[in-house]
Amino acid sequence: MKAIHTWRMSWDDQQSAAQGAFTAAFPALTPAEKCQCFGPTLRWEKPGEGKGKVCLDDHGRATLEFERVPKAAVGRAMKETWGSGWFDEGPGEFAEAEPGSYHYADEQSYSESEFDVHNDGTVTFGISYVKIDDIVTVLDELEQAFAVHR
Repeated sequence: MKAIHTWRMSWDDQQSAAQGAFTAAFPALTPAEKCQCFGPTLRWEKPGEGKGKVCLDDHGRATLEFERVPKAAVGRAMKETWGSGWFDEGPGEFAEAEPGSYHYADEQSYSESEFDVHNDGTVTFGISYVKIDDIVTVLDELEQAFAVHR
């Protein structure tokens, strides 16, 4: 049982470190009153910027679900995180994507992404089952895009 206890303490430390990284990258995140994944959940909401949550599942993978975020901010974050030409939404890249739904699945990492571009210039999107550092990168890029917007 000592081995299980040691592992559990290490796992708790990892979850705490992940939350710290998420909030360092995107300071608007605060702990949710109720866990909505299988691990720690952080939420945020800011008028004009959107709302959403970030959580860590019981496999140590991160999920981000944001609603009604300005498309320009999402486009910048995607370009800075994954580079140009990664997504197939057209020559103007995601910042110029037409309204509609865009789905991506990475067979190598099993991650999934879904982006719903709305007519009002906002995006509701989810990036699921990715490494913590990937979500931290996206959060940091979104924070930088919002700083430019502000």
